Amino acid sequence: MTAPIGIFDSGYGGLTILKQLRRRLPTRDFMYLGDNARAPYGSRSFDVVYEFTREAVMRLFSMGCRLVILGCNTASAKALRTIQQNDLTLPYNELIPGNNAGGAGPTGDGVSLEKQGYRVLGVIRPTVEVVGSLTKTRHIGVVATEGTIRSKSYSLEISKFYPDITVTGQACPLWAAIVEAGEAESEGADFFVRKRITQLLEKDPQIDTIILGCTHYPLLMNALRKAVPPGVRIVPQGEYVAASLENYLQRHADMAKACSEGGTVRYYTTESPERFKECAAMFLNEDIEVTKIKL
Repeated sequence: MTAPIGIFDSGYGGLTILKQLRRRLPTRDFMYLGDNARAPYGSRSFDVVYEFTREAVMRLFSMGCRLVILGCNTASAKALRTIQQNDLTLPYNELIPGNNAGGAGPTGDGVSLEKQGYRVLGVIRPTVEVVGSLTKTRHIGVVATEGTIRSKSYSLEISKFYPDITVTGQACPLWAAIVEAGEAESEGADFFVRKRITQLLEKDPQIDTIILGCTHYPLLMNALRKAVPPGVRIVPQGEYVAASLENYLQRHADMAKACSEGGTVRYYTTESPERFKECAAMFLNEDIEVTKIKL
């Protein structure tokens, strides 16, 4: 049975996660789904983000994925825990009434998704787990979407692992839009990145580590390096998520065996394939084929 690893994002940012996953796990098969038609998720309510994310996860399960990574900080912050604690404990036909997918997807015979071996992971915890070794001052900044900052997910997770660390968040509402507009190297990007970094460091001048809490933000690295003072570390998530997934597969032999190996990637979008291909080129530096689907 073909079981690619699913990657879900509200738009394009998860492609930065996918890129690092492919570097770390080049033989694995991946399936990427971007809900571009309903993006952005950053300013949406918890209930809406949860519902949209759940729909996408179930769709990836029905298409053959047994393991799905939420390559989106907003979805990880607002939906992951509910999906893990509630939805995976239910049979597929209770989540998708009247659907007994069978085949490559989950069954609807009353056995929970969890017992059938389906799993969902996020991008926040892998970053949090390593951040304690990156800071010397024990003061960390997080730049992210409004929704992720408001959820306080990073503060809560970091406090579990490192209660001595002070976390300060800064919402950056325009950064993702700048990236998707192809303006990451523009003077406008420099201005808005500098503005938010200045605000963050004014809140806590002792910050020596800044987590990029949105998967779009690595494309703003040049602007960030100009704005961030010397000695302050910038932490993109991709490499830590990839390392965490590799470790997860090493620790879970059944899942490692279930996830297929062919080095392939399939891309799906809920919006225009032409638009997706254009934007994906900025994130991946390659030409791809994309299929449109509905959720």
